[in-house]
Amino acid sequence: MASPGQSILIWLHPRQSMENDVSLGFTSIEHGLCSAGLLALGALLLVALASGCQRNRAADASVQAASALSDSGGSTAAGVAPLQDVHTPDGMVYVPGGSTRIGIDRQRWQRIRAQEEVGPRPLFGRTASPPFRAQVDAFFLDVHPVTVEQFRRFVDATEYVTQAEEFGNGGVLREGRWRLIDGATWRHPRGPDRPAAPDRHPVTQVSWNDARAYCEWAGKRLPTEIEWEHAARTGSDARSLCLWDGSCRDPSVRAQHANTWQGPYPRRNTVADGYRFTSPVGAFGSTTLGLQDMSGNVWEWTATWKRPYNQRGTPFTPTRRSERVQRGGSFICSECGGYYLFARSGATPETSLFNVGLRCAKDPSS
Repeated sequence: MASPGQSILIWLHPRQSMENDVSLGFTSIEHGLCSAGLLALGALLLVALASGCQRNRAADASVQAASALSDSGGSTAAGVAPLQDVHTPDGMVYVPGGSTRIGIDRQRWQRIRAQEEVGPRPLFGRTASPPFRAQVDAFFLDVHPVTVEQFRRFVDATEYVTQAEEFGNGGVLREGRWRLIDGATWRHPRGPDRPAAPDRHPVTQVSWNDARAYCEWAGKRLPTEIEWEHAARTGSDARSLCLWDGSCRDPSVRAQHANTWQGPYPRRNTVADGYRFTSPVGAFGSTTLGLQDMSGNVWEWTATWKRPYNQRGTPFTPTRRSERVQRGGSFICSECGGYYLFARSGATPETSLFNVGLRCAKDPSS
């Protein structure tokens, strides 16, 4: 029997999302937390009980004031100095402001889906329409996802306890099925019986609340979803579907540019890209802006609540099931297309998974 505040496994019927797409409790089906076989067995959900729910309601209340900003995707900077007048913090990249088209139109997404690899998961993009244009202020973004070594400094300095540590477990994909593994934390993201996370790899098994706490400690913040896509598109409204030239779908090409799943998911990973799980940050080079791991390796939390694009700017009150947007895809993305620049996923703020991490942003005026 789970004690108050722990995460437990429960059966829950799928619920309809705001776009009439099937979602599964704490995270979208697009995230790849289920396959055809998993759907037959039911969904794995991470549910925070008792004190966990109380803590999450308090966390939600504390960010209500910033919800409109995060939902719109704008930067907090009222005015941005020219690049020559600002000092770029160590470990960060200056992302110039500008106008960027966010998302993908439905017809183009359907054409991509028709040509995508065959697999059990639907292609990301159902919630990335309709596209819209956003004006983004300049900001700084971490060069790479926060590493295990960086997160350890935070924990050592503050004695911070992550939500996975509080609950006693985290989400891990094992033998083609998602499971809650007791003792899975940022130190041992695949479980206490598996190797410790290497220092130069992205930290995982961190919830959105953990990610926000780290960024605040570092004097930064989480980027909005729009800022994230603007940066991935090099801050210049580049219209590429992925970060590299050539085919986004060809696994042999993808293996040269990003840490993603290679082979038929979830049965066999050929490890053609050299990594079965996370990879060292920067292992696949940098974008023209100097950013690393913007595609694959780990999904990254953003400040934005996950809502249909056509509801941006409308009143919104988060509930216990509301999700925060994640971007970038991960090492288990293949036919689901999480590595596409328009792809978006999400999970509830207390959710911790072995393929989700973070990177922080900062305003030039701060």
